[in-house]
Amino acid sequence: MKLAYRAFDRSGKEVSGTAEAASPAEATAQLRGKGLFVSEIAAAGAAGAPSAGGGAARERRVSSRHLKTLTMFTRQLYVLVRSGTPLAQALGAIQKQIGNESWQAVVADLRESLEAGCSLSVAMEPHGEYFDPIYRGLVTAGESSGKLAAMLERLAVLTAKSVHVRTTVRGAMVYPCLLVTVATAVLTLLLLLVVPRFAELFRTMDVPLPPTTRMMIAVSGALRGYWWAMLGGAAAGVLGLRYYLRTPAGRRARDTAMLRLPRVGGITRSFLTARIVRLLGVLLDSHVPVLMAMRLTRGATSNWHYMRHMAAAEEMVSQGQPISATFENSPLFSPSVCEATRSGEKSGDVGSLLLNLADFLDDENEVLLKVLTSIIEPLILVVMGIVVGLVAMSMFIPLFDLTAMTGGGPS
Repeated sequence: MKLAYRAFDRSGKEVSGTAEAASPAEATAQLRGKGLFVSEIAAAGAAGAPSAGGGAARERRVSSRHLKTLTMFTRQLYVLVRSGTPLAQALGAIQKQIGNESWQAVVADLRESLEAGCSLSVAMEPHGEYFDPIYRGLVTAGESSGKLAAMLERLAVLTAKSVHVRTTVRGAMVYPCLLVTVATAVLTLLLLLVVPRFAELFRTMDVPLPPTTRMMIAVSGALRGYWWAMLGGAAAGVLGLRYYLRTPAGRRARDTAMLRLPRVGGITRSFLTARIVRLLGVLLDSHVPVLMAMRLTRGATSNWHYMRHMAAAEEMVSQGQPISATFENSPLFSPSVCEATRSGEKSGDVGSLLLNLADFLDDENEVLLKVLTSIIEPLILVVMGIVVGLVAMSMFIPLFDLTAMTGGGPS
């Protein structure tokens, strides 16, 4: 079959063309033998065939549910390869230890491909939902340099860092989300169960009600009478929002909002910057060609604004500009990123400096996240107290007025 491909040569120059092979894996192996690092490959003329500027958007990233398993798999494979165990035998040993059936099937397929003569990186290509382009690129670099164990060690550290960052973010949001859930439940119960009883009491006493009390009774009545419409409207709104956020315009709006929110925007930029710096540092430190490293980093970036910046940076580097120039005067990156990159270019050790900077940014991000949650948690408690207090006071003020009127009347 005829396959169209995009690849990078050893100097980092992007090349494209077609190749005749029985499968994409076989074509990738042929091109690798010619010193080419394949970034995209598909049937020539197919809808998904590589085209200029469109490949990175289609690259798949490892899903959250697979990341922890991938980390454990990489650590086990590193230990076995480092100890001198043949690769196919190491995969067989790992396969026996895995309890997840889908992962067992993936590892079994990797072992069968290796026994059939494929390299590890080629065997991983059909499983893009488990092994993203960066993972495969580093494995390719390790195989080409004969330092697969060292690359697996770096991948184990990289995936472990990704797991740690996601766990930190989710852990920090658990308590605020719990507070919001409890506050919503308490307010709903007050409006459904407590306010109607007070409303009936006020009707029997025929007492004048303040505006806030009338408003609470009206909201309670609407909620009790039209709960089905509100529930349906909320469900439709959630589904509509999810659909909108999956469109290019929706993703762009979401990414823009995340960068502009007070406090949250700064932390979002810091987390995204740390991820880009770490990925770029690992790739460059592993001697992956510069253009390929920037392309892979762009494909692993989730925010639309950062993807656009990395695409422009890739174009600048392809025209001979230094990497540091792509970070200069950018509102998305702090000046420290540009200075670290410039220092690395002068010393010839960009990758190592970027990795050190990524470690510093990750530590700083954890502190910022703790500060943000320490602000959000009392803020939610205050808002919850004000809302519940407003409902309570709206119900009790008419009773106080009635008591005052009764006490002040004739005996």
